[in-house]
Amino acid sequence: MAGNTFGTLFKLTTFGESHGIAIGGIIDGCPAGLEIDLDAVQRDLDRRKPGQSRVVTQRKESDTVQFLSGIFEGKTTGTPIGFQIINENQKSQDYSHIKDTYRPSHADKVYADKYGVRDYRGGGRSSARETASRVVAGAIAKQLLGSLSITAYTSAVGTLTLDKNHDNIDLTIIEDNIIRTASASFAAQCEQHIMQVKKAGDTVGGVITCVIKNVPAGLGDPVFDKLHADLGKAMLSINAVKGFEYGSGFHGATMKGSDHNDLYNKDGTTRTNLSGGMQGGISNGMDIYFKVAFKPVATLIQDQETINAAGETVIMKGKGRHDPCVVPRAVPIVEAMAALVLADHLLRARVTKF
Repeated sequence: MAGNTFGTLFKLTTFGESHGIAIGGIIDGCPAGLEIDLDAVQRDLDRRKPGQSRVVTQRKESDTVQFLSGIFEGKTTGTPIGFQIINENQKSQDYSHIKDTYRPSHADKVYADKYGVRDYRGGGRSSARETASRVVAGAIAKQLLGSLSITAYTSAVGTLTLDKNHDNIDLTIIEDNIIRTASASFAAQCEQHIMQVKKAGDTVGGVITCVIKNVPAGLGDPVFDKLHADLGKAMLSINAVKGFEYGSGFHGATMKGSDHNDLYNKDGTTRTNLSGGMQGGISNGMDIYFKVAFKPVATLIQDQETINAAGETVIMKGKGRHDPCVVPRAVPIVEAMAALVLADHLLRARVTKF
């Protein structure tokens, strides 16, 4: 299986399956001498882990990261940073009923078609549990980025949209509510909606907005390595992501050029930021902002028609522990993938200047 490594200079390779012994990764290319706040790494993992609230899966995992190499006396050594997270709450029996059945909108059938073998325990390698390894690497990348800050938050759940809410957006309260959004009243609406959907055995999707501040100008390369293209690839590699837009996004297609152009101030900043902090694939020093759309979780606790490996039509119903809405747990994943992209491009920019 190819495609397990992300990055050019700052690289992450992940391994493991949802119900295997452990998941983990190797970070290669992290400079030596970087002081690592291990508590900060664990805090980001705790934001992603299951069982943290009533609106997410109740699988119980401590998600405690164990570093195996590359860090000595609190600093990186410049060698590969190896780490693992032990799977403590494996319940493979929850998936025995789908051993020969393909779940709708999951990767089950395409994995079987491509590889001729399939780990049916929670989706195996295709499970979103793999993203815990990305969060570890992203937390290391954040510490490499220094004053550059990355903040993501839930901006929509189903048809409920923060943009239409009259409360002021407050980025300081994101971790004060289980929806991880920037409005207390909006959080209450979303929580109620998710619980109604969960009670019906159904799921709901949503949108995460991410804002990156203090970005230096000059990150990214023209043509195939545009900064926004790499951010797009990073976000679209996250499980359940169906869309990515930056700056004015699709709304920009409805505007005239005279309204859309970001005019310059004398100091080189722009009066507006419809470009989303990137022009020609290169950061311009303004805030980078983008949105990521997540589909509803595919596993439903209700009957669905599907097929089995013999091609027969069967009825199946999800069992076990599943997220009614993945968006609150995906907030730190979006931040982590953004951090990996920015750290990689920062190192590439330094090499270019040598």
